[in-house]
Amino acid sequence: MTLLGHFALWAAFLIGVWSAGLAFFARWQDRPELSLAIRRGSYAVCAALLVASAALWKGLFSHDFNIEYVAAYTSRNLPEYYLVTAFWAGQKGSLLFWAVVLGIFGALAQALTSNRFKDLLPYVAGVTNITAAFFIAVMLFGEGANPFERLSFTPADGRGLNPQLQNPGMIAHPPTLYLGYISLAVPFAFAIAALMARRLDAGWIIAMRKWALASWIFLSIGITIGMWWAYLELGWGGVWAWDPVENASLLPWLTLTAFLHSVMIQEKRGMLKRWNMGLIIGTFLLTIFGTFITRSGVIASVHSFTQSSVGYFFLGFLLVTAILSFTLLYTRWPDLEPEAELESLASREAAFLFNNLALVGIAFSVMWGTLFPIISEAVRGTKITVGPPFFNKVNIPLGLFLLLLTGIGPLIAWRKASAANLQRQFIVPTVTGLVTTVALLLAGLRDGWALAALGISGFVVGTIGQEFWRGVRARHVMHDESIPVALVRLMGRNRRRYGGYIVHVGIVLYFVAFTGLAFRTKAEVDLVPGQSTTIASPFGWTYELTHLGISQYSALNRQVSAATLEVKRDGVRIGTIKSEKRQHVDSFGNRLFEPSTEVGLRSDLREDLYVVYGGSPDGTERSHFVLQVNPLVAWFWIGGAVLVLGGMLTMWPGGPQVKTKRRAPVQAGYEATLTGMPS
Repeated sequence: MTLLGHFALWAAFLIGVWSAGLAFFARWQDRPELSLAIRRGSYAVCAALLVASAALWKGLFSHDFNIEYVAAYTSRNLPEYYLVTAFWAGQKGSLLFWAVVLGIFGALAQALTSNRFKDLLPYVAGVTNITAAFFIAVMLFGEGANPFERLSFTPADGRGLNPQLQNPGMIAHPPTLYLGYISLAVPFAFAIAALMARRLDAGWIIAMRKWALASWIFLSIGITIGMWWAYLELGWGGVWAWDPVENASLLPWLTLTAFLHSVMIQEKRGMLKRWNMGLIIGTFLLTIFGTFITRSGVIASVHSFTQSSVGYFFLGFLLVTAILSFTLLYTRWPDLEPEAELESLASREAAFLFNNLALVGIAFSVMWGTLFPIISEAVRGTKITVGPPFFNKVNIPLGLFLLLLTGIGPLIAWRKASAANLQRQFIVPTVTGLVTTVALLLAGLRDGWALAALGISGFVVGTIGQEFWRGVRARHVMHDESIPVALVRLMGRNRRRYGGYIVHVGIVLYFVAFTGLAFRTKAEVDLVPGQSTTIASPFGWTYELTHLGISQYSALNRQVSAATLEVKRDGVRIGTIKSEKRQHVDSFGNRLFEPSTEVGLRSDLREDLYVVYGGSPDGTERSHFVLQVNPLVAWFWIGGAVLVLGGMLTMWPGGPQVKTKRRAPVQAGYEATLTGMPS
């Protein structure tokens, strides 16, 4: 199987390079008859990579420990469902995963794109295939990057999977994040195709919009599940630490969010064409930048792979791609003249523009803080790390401004809003925001940032509620529909608009949850069995926790020491909570890795009681505990679900189509041949 895997990688690499070269040659020489061969090249790259992935799956599930990657990330007693995660747990496997998914997406782009855009597809194939060929080249030529590398001997057992990766979240977090990264290659390919073909109306946006939305949804899911994993596995009680790899995943999400907003201005008014091209190119480059950060070892992170020379392959690819892409954009600059100008700051166009500036501003600050250790080491010879205080100081005001804009944008008319229109539109949201702020003040909240965040959240909810109510009421009156029926049909006929509003609700819930974490309480105690301690909740009640004792047992591939606490809230027993220390072992009982911790958690919509068992000194019954009460954490996960639901509604098939300029029929030449191709 390893020979088959090697052969499949070489086949995919050679076909990818050949078909990419053929794609650009065919357009240069006006050879439309080669279009079918180009398309089949994409399918062949996909097929070869699927064979390679099947070969690695076979090695993982058959415990072929002669394969270095299998020995490094699996063991005989590793639960089978974690053999799935082993595919992308290490650098070699994740490179193959990236390549095979890119191959699948490249083939789907060829198969599913409407006939209206067939003249772009050879360029799309060229870009996706050369990108896939690069990833395959890293595996074939990078030092220690080939997933099919064999050992000179066959160990009796493998090292197993890192305990922090033995979590259900790791089944979903890396692949969804990778899917978000990888699928961005398709919008990027359409943008490059539009530039090369000089087809610079809104057509390329229509062709790649669902790909961009799918990328955004995958990134949103991946980031949210990553927050959940960090909360449960790292034992620190937070969800976001401004870690470099966390930041690397956030950057393309921010710029892609900006792009999805600004393309609406291009579709509606023919504005921001150059900006949109730059945004989608920059977003793809940020995915490569994130891969470089993860794999080069230049910045320390709990998420990154070990230091290797592979990262510098990505640095070279990043620089070459940036130079070629922006050079091409520069040569097409005159063709991207806007069709209209900004007429007033009191317009929806201006709100979208400020929205973009806020998102890009946050992205710039995150990138600056992430790169600062590298820059400081290069300039001063000393690596200076930028911590959460810097990111919070810069991004909290920008984030609140962005949140405010999500409530303002839908209230303002296109082109120019009148004073009467603004007054009528802003009454309900403003009253909602003020009532929320006053209610929180009366409840005793005095933190300025928290009041601002929750007050603005009330304003945004007022805006969204008003938009839904007006639409539902209009359908109820005009069509005599019941309120539930009117709501469903309203969203069905305006999926992009109302799906976007639902996404904004999810963003509001994120802000509410982040605000709650600012009020968490924490205590560290040593307890012997039978001894109790208390910790106060920000909501006013008190938890009493009594240490019931330590139990030790073996389960699956680990030895467990579990500490159990009885929990009372204001004197009323509400149950028990258990936190564990786990020592993972191989099938022969040999210890693997350092001991890991499994947190104890009792969660509801108001707050989480979060317990970390820190261990017991040998020969004693005294146990160390870290206790936290974290308000509103559940709203992170609810907000993530709402966010994804809104995104899926927005990209669901159907709804109004954007009109593009009709091209004159061409009876001969490249475009005519491609347009006649079957879908």
